[in-house]
Amino acid sequence: MTNPGWGGAYGDQPNPPQSVCVRHPDRPTGLACSRCGRPACPQCLQPAAVGQHCVDCVREGNKNVRTARTVAGVPMTRSAKTPLTFALIAINVVIFGITAAQSGDFMSNFRGSSLADAWALNSLLVADGDVWRLVSSGFIHIGPIHLLVNMFALYIIGRDVELVLGRSRYLAVYFLSLLGGSASVMLFENPLAATAGASGAVFGLLGAQAVILLRLKRSPTPVLIVIALNIFISISIPSISLWGHMGGLVAGAAATAGLVFLPNRNDAQPRAGVSLAWLSVAAVALISLGTIAVRVLDLRAQMGL
Repeated sequence: MTNPGWGGAYGDQPNPPQSVCVRHPDRPTGLACSRCGRPACPQCLQPAAVGQHCVDCVREGNKNVRTARTVAGVPMTRSAKTPLTFALIAINVVIFGITAAQSGDFMSNFRGSSLADAWALNSLLVADGDVWRLVSSGFIHIGPIHLLVNMFALYIIGRDVELVLGRSRYLAVYFLSLLGGSASVMLFENPLAATAGASGAVFGLLGAQAVILLRLKRSPTPVLIVIALNIFISISIPSISLWGHMGGLVAGAAATAGLVFLPNRNDAQPRAGVSLAWLSVAAVALISLGTIAVRVLDLRAQMGL
C-alpha cells in the first residue's frame, strides 16, 4: 500500500529533470548525439553509421571531407546541368531567326540581312575598325543546314566539356576558340571574303575534349577521328573555312591544356596553381590578339590608312 506522505514517483524523491535540445531549449527530448552526447531533438539529428549525430557534429565532420573535383578543379557536387551550352545554342538560333526575318528568306538568310552584313568576319572591315566582327561572326550562320550542323555538334560536344571545365572555364575556351579561328582566318584567308559560323568554337571544343581525355589517361582516338574527318570535309568543300576551323582547334586545345594540366586548386599551393592555369589561358588570348594586331597593321598599310 502506498504511503500517501511520499512525494513523486519515487516516494519523497523529486521527479528527475527532463533534457531539452541544445539548439531548441523549448523542446524536451530523450535523444542525444552519439558523438558528443548532447541532447538534441529529432530535427537536429541525422542518421550516422553508428547512432545519430547532431547537425553541429555533422558540420564539423564535413570540414575534413575533401570535395571531389574534375581534372579542371571544378567541384563534382554540382548537378549535371549544362546551362551555358543550351544558352549558346539558343542565342545562335535567335540570331539566325533575326537574319532570316530581315532577308525574308529562311533558306538564304545571309542575303539582305543588315545584321549578317554587320557581324560577318571580313578582314578589311576589321582593319578599318569593325573589331567586334572577330567574335560576332561566330553567331552568324549561312542557311539552316549550316546552323543545324553546328548546333548539333555544340549540343553533343559542349555538354561534356562544360561538365568537366565548369562554367567560367568553358566560356573562356569557347570564346578563345572563336578568337583563335578569327585570327587564323585573318592571317591565311582572302581578306575580301566573308566568314561566319560557330565552327571555330566547335572545333575548339573538339580539341578541348581530346585534351581532357588525355588528362584522364583515356584514348582520344574517337575524337581525333572526328577531327580528321572534319578537316577532310573542310579541305574538300571550297566554301568551308579550313583556317577558321584550324585556328579554333589549336586555341581551344591550348587553353584547355593549361586549365587541366597545370596545377589547380587540388594541389598544395592552390592560389599559385589557379593563377598559373589562368595565365596560360591569358597567353593564348594574347597570342591570338597579337596575330590579329599584326595582320591589321599589314592590311592598313596595304590600304594606305
